[in-house]
Amino acid sequence: MTRPVRVGIVGCGVISEQYARNAEAFDSFRIVACTDVDAASAARLAADHNLLSATLDEVLSSPEIDVVLNLTPPLAHVDVTRQALEAGKHVYSEKPLAPTAAEAGELLDTARAHGVRIGCAPDTFLGSGFQAARCALDDGAIGKPLSASAAMLVGGQTQWHPNADIFYAAGAGPLLDMGPYYLTSLVALLGAVHRVTGFASTHVLERTIEIGPRAGARFSAGTPTHTAAVLELDGGVTASLIASFEAPGQYVCDFVVHGTSGVLALPDPNSFDRAVRIRSGRGDWHDLAVVSAGVRDARGIGLDDLATSLADGSPHRASGELACHVVDVAWTILAAAAEGRSLDVASTVERPRPLDAARTARAIRLGC
Repeated sequence: MTRPVRVGIVGCGVISEQYARNAEAFDSFRIVACTDVDAASAARLAADHNLLSATLDEVLSSPEIDVVLNLTPPLAHVDVTRQALEAGKHVYSEKPLAPTAAEAGELLDTARAHGVRIGCAPDTFLGSGFQAARCALDDGAIGKPLSASAAMLVGGQTQWHPNADIFYAAGAGPLLDMGPYYLTSLVALLGAVHRVTGFASTHVLERTIEIGPRAGARFSAGTPTHTAAVLELDGGVTASLIASFEAPGQYVCDFVVHGTSGVLALPDPNSFDRAVRIRSGRGDWHDLAVVSAGVRDARGIGLDDLATSLADGSPHRASGELACHVVDVAWTILAAAAEGRSLDVASTVERPRPLDAARTARAIRLGC
């Protein structure tokens, strides 16, 4: 494909507005249609961005659509993605790819059988900050990587989301909802996860939705809401990850990589922040030189990479294989916590290639 890839959105919730707005920054794809089970939501998005409002069947059968952008709620991801693949469409999905690793693997098999591709969020690791960090690691700016430490603590979804129970359902929770940002970045920077151990708990057993038409409705968590894990990655690199929904009023996103000769402090993997810091030995912290991608540092860069890769035949980076591995790691952590032992991760994946643009960010040895 040499022309801009034509995209149909399935699921016109809050995140669809970001994709539609950010599409203007990319030449590789063009969003042309949208659909939602709530026809009014699709009509609003279509009117705001000059799209065709269609039914799901129309999107899947249209020869004018090459890629389905799956922005449905997580529990609908598998069904929508499978239908699109069987219709011969490429798919780019919001995370997680599927509620379980087995279902994610089945989607990969379906894509291969139909000769199409799957891409999946998160794509923040393709942003300028994480791409500069990747170059720093590859160039030995902190020596040989030894370990990484990541912590994500947040809470209070009941105060701002009218259906907050979706965050606490089985197949969601901190590891499947927010964890993919951290796990994807860890794998993209340091390699596949081979073995894990973990602890998991739920501190608040019952919660109450505080806003919207369901205000006052009470629900119980269907998955652990506080997890801590230790992971062994390629080359013997270790990592720790805390993921918690038990910290209302906070937003903690600590993320560092330690090496034999320095430390790299990374930005929030849930954003396209470009702030990366480096310290060599016992010296002072310095900002890492980052070449900004401007408006392309935004949600949609993964879809852009998929579209570009379709044009030149190269592997895309925010791949279904990477997303499947991340889901597998998350569930293996939960299983290890339940069984009280370390477990091997069944899947593996290659580190995604760095973006070529990141190769220009060679002023990375600041302070070395």
